[in-house]
Amino acid sequence: MNLQDYYEFCLSKKGTTEHFPFDEDTLVFKVGGKMFALSSLSDWEKGMPSVNLKCDPEKAIALRAEFDDITPGFHMSKVHWNTIKTNKSVPDKMIIALINDSYDLIFKSLSKKIQNEILDAI
Repeated sequence: MNLQDYYEFCLSKKGTTEHFPFDEDTLVFKVGGKMFALSSLSDWEKGMPSVNLKCDPEKAIALRAEFDDITPGFHMSKVHWNTIKTNKSVPDKMIIALINDSYDLIFKSLSKKIQNEILDAI
């Protein structure tokens, strides 16, 4: 997965917005004002791309056991977030599925009012 594919896929999710709340390097994707994906742009430029994605805690542990390139979330809650090194051992299809899972976890945590506003805006 390259940066453009990652960027376009995240933005294709309903109600997604992009932000740089921490610095000019960390691209954050949010839905309903809550983060579901973030990544360092300079790491992509250096050839060390990775993304942080929210994950169900039990699934997060299983994924870390299965893939060396999935680790506890860097600078995030180690229980709820994973860092996935892209262009390594994790297939692009799985990265897409993990982005979907992260988005869905956040979307489902939003109030019904906000969920409906996002769905109605599309």
